[in-house]
Amino acid sequence: MKVLLVEDDPMIGAAIQMALQDAAYAVDWAQDGEAAMAALGVQSYEVMLLDVGLPRCNGLAVLRWARQNNHALPVLLVTARDAVNDRIAGLDLGADDYVVKPFEMGELLARMRAVVRRKAGNASPILNNGVLFLDPSLREVQCADQTVRLSAREFSLLQALLLRPGAILSREELENRIYGWNEEVESNAVEFLIHSLRKKLGATAIKNIRGMGWMVSKAN
Repeated sequence: MKVLLVEDDPMIGAAIQMALQDAAYAVDWAQDGEAAMAALGVQSYEVMLLDVGLPRCNGLAVLRWARQNNHALPVLLVTARDAVNDRIAGLDLGADDYVVKPFEMGELLARMRAVVRRKAGNASPILNNGVLFLDPSLREVQCADQTVRLSAREFSLLQALLLRPGAILSREELENRIYGWNEEVESNAVEFLIHSLRKKLGATAIKNIRGMGWMVSKAN
């Protein structure tokens, strides 16, 4: 899953980026409001983590711009403990939720999973297509009465497919959801991960649509 992290504090931003990557998220980190808007103009994301107190266009202005320009991705605001008015303004501008500094990473990850579920129209925390049942909180997939633990990259790829069962995702789309800025992508990375997932889940778990990409089937 691809996250746009917008945070100007180098220490906080680096800590959040590392925690998100450890949790199998692909992260692009923008350090001011203008950089965030530029990133939204050229890349698609599943969720944005947006600090309010930013240089060169604050977080509320970024949020207003994003909604006015039809960027529908879920947005979590990051605010100071005493910034109640910012939280109210942000929710009224279209934010989906907020976290208050200082926060626990476990709570942040849970809130991110929740807003992404709501955006996808899923009340259940489990992503599934009737055959594969993926638990994002545990990074495990249930398949044919077996529970399989996935690596971070395997999880990211399967999650991208299960968020849109029946949709064909190209190599570029999958790479964008698995890797963040400045992460090296090997030429056969997607094929290697799909091969690994098929070994764990079965040869038919992920279908190749020749010349187009890969997909998981919709539930019947």
